[in-house]
Amino acid sequence: MIKAILKSGMLLLVFTMVSILFVSWTQDTTQEKIQYNEEQLLIKRLAELVSNYDNDILKEKYDQVLTLHGIKQTIGIYPAKRNGQTFAYLVEHTYPNGYNGSIRLLTGISVDETLLGVRVVAHKETPGLGDKIETRKSDWIKQFTGLSLSNPTQDNWKVKRDGGVFEAFTGATITPRAIVTASYQVLELFNKKSLLIKAK
Repeated sequence: MIKAILKSGMLLLVFTMVSILFVSWTQDTTQEKIQYNEEQLLIKRLAELVSNYDNDILKEKYDQVLTLHGIKQTIGIYPAKRNGQTFAYLVEHTYPNGYNGSIRLLTGISVDETLLGVRVVAHKETPGLGDKIETRKSDWIKQFTGLSLSNPTQDNWKVKRDGGVFEAFTGATITPRAIVTASYQVLELFNKKSLLIKAK
């Protein structure tokens, strides 16, 4: 009887140890894959916003811890250079108030404070509604290219439902409102030169 109990206990222990090792291995492998996929998506988004640079934009990235969109966050800044001169910055930041949570964005801004464009890096918005902020779903987000703090005027940096000039999606206002607000606020921060302290 005792032998049977010990045998069962040993088998259970071995099974538990093997399960723990398998779960740990799976998590490590999955984490590496997720990180790789996120990096590849970021590289793709960078290329969509700026392509005519000759520096190693990923290696020259620097971080700033600043308050943006009402929260203190680490903002990644990628300087785009040509012949040693910076002509644009790509700013990776998080807007916390999407419909289903935070939206990770990459915003390209030229040194003359004009938007090169806005792209989504990660989000949890509703499939079929809020996910139209993705370029593979819609061209909606491409309308920000060429805009600035004064174009349109501050009062018009809103979705039409709020009295502004930006269209919202049918059945989804919160997500477009989030992108419009985030874009304007990052332009404001850029205008204050806060993002450029470490830039050379």
